[in-house]
Amino acid sequence: MKYRFILIAALALAAVSCGSNNSKSAGAAPAATTPNVEVTTAVAREVPQENTYSSTVMAYAVNNIMPQQGSRIRKINVEVGDYVQQGQILAEMDRMQLEQLELQVQNDEQEYERLKSLYAEGGISQSDFETAELGYKVRRTNYENIKENTVLRSPISGFITVRNFDRGDMFSMSAPLFVVHQVVPVKLLVGISESEYTKVKKGDTVQITVDAIPGRVFTGKVERLYPIVDSATHTIKVEVNVPNKDKALLPGMYARATVNFGNQHHVVVPDQALVRMEGTGQRFVYVLNADNTVSFVPVTPGRHIGSEYEILEGLADGAKVVVKGQSTLKDGISVNVLNK
Repeated sequence: MKYRFILIAALALAAVSCGSNNSKSAGAAPAATTPNVEVTTAVAREVPQENTYSSTVMAYAVNNIMPQQGSRIRKINVEVGDYVQQGQILAEMDRMQLEQLELQVQNDEQEYERLKSLYAEGGISQSDFETAELGYKVRRTNYENIKENTVLRSPISGFITVRNFDRGDMFSMSAPLFVVHQVVPVKLLVGISESEYTKVKKGDTVQITVDAIPGRVFTGKVERLYPIVDSATHTIKVEVNVPNKDKALLPGMYARATVNFGNQHHVVVPDQALVRMEGTGQRFVYVLNADNTVSFVPVTPGRHIGSEYEILEGLADGAKVVVKGQSTLKDGISVNVLNK
C-alpha cells in the first residue's frame, strides 16, 4: 500500500513538470530572420534627352502631269511603278497642231532674219521692225507652250504612282494623266510637343524606324519648323528630310521618329530597383546604409532607357540601392547583403 502511494505521487509530479515545460515552449516567440538582399551602385552619367513620335513617310514632292487642254493621247511611254528621271518623256499627245505651228514659226524665223538685215541697212523703219519682231516672239512662245503640252515630261525624278488614261484616249481634263511621287529624299511631318519645341532647331539629327523594315534605322535631319501650334494637340509640326538614296522608304509607311534634345547629367539605376507605392503611383527605392539597414527613399524617375531608369530627384550618385529582395523590407530594417 505504501509503495502504491509513492508511485502515484511520482507519476503526478512528472505530469505537472511536463505540462509546465510544454506551456513555456508554446509561449516562446520565434527567432527573427534577417532578409537577404542584393544591391547595386547608382551611377550618374550623361543621359540622352530624347522622345519618340509617330509619323508617316511622305513623298518629298508630288506632281500631277497633264496638258493644259484636251487632246488625243498619241503615245504612253511609262507604266505605274516605273521610276522616271527629271525631264524624261512620259507621254505624247496628238501632234497636228504642233506641226502646223512649227512650220509657221520656221517661216516667221526666216522672215524675221530678212527684216533684221533690212533694218540694219536702213531698208525699213524701226517701228515696222519692232512690230515684226514682237509678232515673231509671240508665235515662238505659243509654239513652245504647245510643244510642252504635246510632249509631256516629268518635272521631277520619282515613281509613277497613277496613270488614269490609255493610248488613244481623248484626254478630258477630268484627272491628271500621271501622278509622280519624288522619294529621293522623303519627308516626315513630326508633331513635337510645345514644351519641347524650343529644344529643336534646323539641322538636328533624327533617327527613323519603320515597321515595314524591322531592325534598320534611317537618319534624317530637321529641315524646317512650322510656326503654328495645333490647338487641339498642342504640338508643332517639324519637317524631317531623309535622303533615302536606296528608295527603301515609301510614302505611306508608318514610322517612328526619335528626336534627341541633348544630354543631361543624371543618376541612373536598374529598373528593378524601383518599387511602386500601392494606391499612389509614387516610386521609391531602398537605400543601403553603412550599418546594413535600409532606408525608404521616394524618387522622381525620368526616362526609361533599356533596362534602366533615369532618376531626376531623390537619389545621390554612388548610393547603394536594393535591386532584389524588396518585398520583405521596411524602412530601417537590417538586411543581409548577398553580393557585397
